[in-house]
Amino acid sequence: MLKTVARDSLARNSVLIMASTAGSAGLGYLYWLLAARELAPAAIGPATALISISAVVSMVSNLGVGHMFIQRLPGTAVGEWSRIVSAGLFLGCGATALVSLVAGLALPELGSHFAFLGDSSGVAALVVTAVALTASTLLDNVFVAHRAGHGMLLRNLALAAGKLVTLAVLTWAGYGGAAVVLIAWTAPSVAVTAYTLVSSLPRLRPGARLGVSGIGTELRPVGGSLRGHHLINLAQAGPTALLPVLVTARLGPEANAHFYVAWMTASMLFMVSPAVASAFYAERTNAAPTGLTRAAGVVLAVTGPPALLLFFAGERILGLFSADFAAEGGLLLKILVLAALPDAVTNLVVAHWRALGQFRRCLRLNLLMATTCLTLTWLWLPGTGIEAAGLAWLVGQSVGAVAVAVSSVRKRGA
Repeated sequence: MLKTVARDSLARNSVLIMASTAGSAGLGYLYWLLAARELAPAAIGPATALISISAVVSMVSNLGVGHMFIQRLPGTAVGEWSRIVSAGLFLGCGATALVSLVAGLALPELGSHFAFLGDSSGVAALVVTAVALTASTLLDNVFVAHRAGHGMLLRNLALAAGKLVTLAVLTWAGYGGAAVVLIAWTAPSVAVTAYTLVSSLPRLRPGARLGVSGIGTELRPVGGSLRGHHLINLAQAGPTALLPVLVTARLGPEANAHFYVAWMTASMLFMVSPAVASAFYAERTNAAPTGLTRAAGVVLAVTGPPALLLFFAGERILGLFSADFAAEGGLLLKILVLAALPDAVTNLVVAHWRALGQFRRCLRLNLLMATTCLTLTWLWLPGTGIEAAGLAWLVGQSVGAVAVAVSSVRKRGA
């Protein structure tokens, strides 16, 4: 089995991407477990809400540069490689800083649940956290573009371990409050990103030199990525990032803390198909012959055992945080587990269509699922509670899977 994975580029890089996400999620789980046990819910709620908003801002403003890296970096000369990476990081992080500043100033005016952003420190925390997320995401895609999942794995493990250690040190020293959660979350991101830029990227692409020269020549390709990949990414990842924000807006930060923990727990399932989809797309851009059936087999083999574990033992896992988290999030977790299958179908199909250059088809499918999920979430949350977000996610992904099946039948009948 291990020899097969080592020889198969798709399987190897899928496993490494999943291991990166799983390792980060596992250490992240310990991070939030420590936070839940050492800090008051009043501190955790605003921190999770700010991190959720940062994820939305990063997703909206990264300009689709990550998939542009996967599409353009393979086979490029070192000078062009340096220019593409430099421009992508500069433009993506710059746009994120601007959008997060606007969001930090505007959100407190839209509702009392965003009062934690009402001063300069809250806005500054949002900007730094969002930019750190964008930089981390884009650097991950540089490694994926080169089918170097091991670099991504080591980077993310160092990042997640740094967050956990920083939080442990701060709480052991007697510090508390939402600021502690945010500092421990963001400071290691900045440090690991700096190390990646200075040390890891030159090893990945010998001779590469990052800088600001030539960035202007990359405006047109980034604009093309914005119109193509970025719109697809926004529609695909939008619900993932927006659901915690909608829960905060409709039910408040404390309800979001219960939702966030269940959502984070279910992420061990939702990480599989995106990881395989990214590796699948990278294989295609590197001109490797890779079939959709083989990618689907990797997803099914990896998803099954954790899905059964979470469905039947999810409440016990949530109980590690507290009995309150288990009581509030147990049903939600079961709903999210059921959504993993249609989610896998749609992620792989979008990767397949993207590799074929069928961007409009990808966008239509993702918009259908996003619109369904977010609309139902907004309508159902006040009356149903946090389970509404899970139900809406399940319905949205199922609608997408049905649309794929109908499209496939029509294509065969044509």
